[in-house]
Amino acid sequence: MNSTYLADSIKSFQDEIIPTIPQNSLNIMMSELEALIAAGIAENSMNKGDFFPEFVLPNANNDLRSLNNFLSHGPLVISFYRGAWCPYCNLEINALQKSLPDIIAAGGQLVAISPQTPDKSADQISISRLTFEVLSDAGNKLAKDCGLVFALPEALRPVYQSWQIDIPGFNGDNSFELPIPASYIIDTDGKIHYAFAEMDYTKRLEPSIIIEQLKSL
Repeated sequence: MNSTYLADSIKSFQDEIIPTIPQNSLNIMMSELEALIAAGIAENSMNKGDFFPEFVLPNANNDLRSLNNFLSHGPLVISFYRGAWCPYCNLEINALQKSLPDIIAAGGQLVAISPQTPDKSADQISISRLTFEVLSDAGNKLAKDCGLVFALPEALRPVYQSWQIDIPGFNGDNSFELPIPASYIIDTDGKIHYAFAEMDYTKRLEPSIIIEQLKSL
């Protein structure tokens, strides 16, 4: 897998989908994204050197998984994503799955975390044939501790609904709160070794960088 595999996949998707989006919807999306970027959420999120918050979260089978348990087996890579309804998230999740053997070979473990319910995660695992843990962060509690959460602007909600994206149905609440895309590499002492947080949901961390950072531990 080349070093820009994920970015190339995203560009191919955008080249195909953007021309099909009505101009009015596209204008709303760009305007709201610019406003969210200006809010500085990514800049105020957890960063390298911070201790990652302890968590106990259910996986797709409703079995509980904790940070301490993961770290007892080695460094942990965490990918926060919006949910299985998000095509950019799916491109990232699939790229991580393809890179999983190299992540493991570099000494890392991988989990993905979203606010979607465990049954939605189970569906995603089945469809995408994922072999890493997908955890459910109900109410975005962990994502809030990391400073990653925003509420989907009201102007965007009809646009998403026109695409039959039911965020409350995925998350099991009516808050419309989501995490910004973020990835963390956590060393066994609980400190963040590498952090990536980006308000622009079309930009994601390349798996090749994750592997490179794991090798530097």
